[in-house]
Amino acid sequence: MGGEITVAPGLLIAMPQLADPNFHRAVVLMVEHQREGSFGLIINRPSENTMLELLEPLDIQWRGQPETVAWWGGPVQPESGWILHEPVDGLSEDSTRQVTPGLQLSSAPEVLRELCERPPSRVRLVLGYAGWGPEQLESELSEGAWVNSDVDVDVVFETPADDLWEVAVRRIGIEPESLVPASGVH
Repeated sequence: MGGEITVAPGLLIAMPQLADPNFHRAVVLMVEHQREGSFGLIINRPSENTMLELLEPLDIQWRGQPETVAWWGGPVQPESGWILHEPVDGLSEDSTRQVTPGLQLSSAPEVLRELCERPPSRVRLVLGYAGWGPEQLESELSEGAWVNSDVDVDVVFETPADDLWEVAVRRIGIEPESLVPASGVH
């Protein structure tokens, strides 16, 4: 491939040699990639907490399925919340941005409140994020710690978390078995 690699929007897929346990078999939705640093959300780590448990103390009503869980987006600022969702009419453009067609990201409390009152079919609350400083991600990419691909919104929302890493790897033409040592649990 020639030219500049597009990292964001895109998916970053952790390779087995990536030693950081925070990113073992992680699939990261990359939202921003600039000279100053990069920002993404891990999208294959459901948390133990339901939306009801997390939102009740904030006096926000979750009107979706009671068993819907929040997701762990990364080790940076785990107290911060991000809402990944399909496009919803009437949301303030000031507080919602398109990541890629069919996928939007919001963080404003009023958007969270609105999306919880009337949850679209594709919505996910993500706690924390993955961040990289200047040149850090380029270094990790050049070392082979990550591979990247385009974003498929159906893959993001419809693939079970336990299968997402393998699905993402196969989408770029790599057989997961060729990446994982034959011994051990995988």
